[in-house]
This record gives sequence, C-alpha cells and structure tokens, in this order.
Amino acid sequence: MIAQEMAPQMVEEALPLPTADMSGDDLFRLGMMYSTGQNGCPMDRVSAHMIFNLAAMKGSIEARVYRREMSQEMEREEISEAQKAARRYIDAGVVTLAA
Repeated sequence: MIAQEMAPQMVEEALPLPTADMSGDDLFRLGMMYSTGQNGCPMDRVSAHMIFNLAAMKGSIEARVYRREMSQEMEREEISEAQKAARRYIDAGVVTLAA
C-alpha cells in the first residue's frame, strides 16, 4: 500500500507526503525516509520509488541513483504502481516540475 492510500487511515499523525513547494533535495530526503522507515514514515518501497521519481524530475541526481537501485529490488508491478502514483501527483498539481 502506498503512502497516499494510507494517509486517510492515519488520523492522529499524518504521513509526510510530497508537496508543491518541495525541491528535488527535499523530495530526495522524503524518499529516503520511506526507503528506510524513519521519521514517521512506514518502510515502503513503492512510495519511496514514487518520491525518488518526483525528486529526479526536479533535478535530484541522488534520487536517480537511489531510484535505479530500488528498481533492482522491486517487482515490475511495484515499479508500475510507483510510476502511476507519481503521475497522479503531477496531474493533480501537488508536485510541479521544473521548467
């Protein structure tokens, strides 16, 4: 289950999610939290991949490296789910890409 689907279940503590004002570096740090399960984030490879993807699109070189490494540990369906989730964030305008 990816982070954005878990958010409604977490009433007391909201999960940190990507926002429009986050830089590529901010998104990279958020992806690291999901990839390691730290700072209130569940360990979630799909969410981490999705966030690394968004960070890479905003210019984070580190995110590209980590996304590639994570992809090697994931099933094809998980990668597809992460890519679709990233597209939903972009389409909803929650994350805007650098021009």
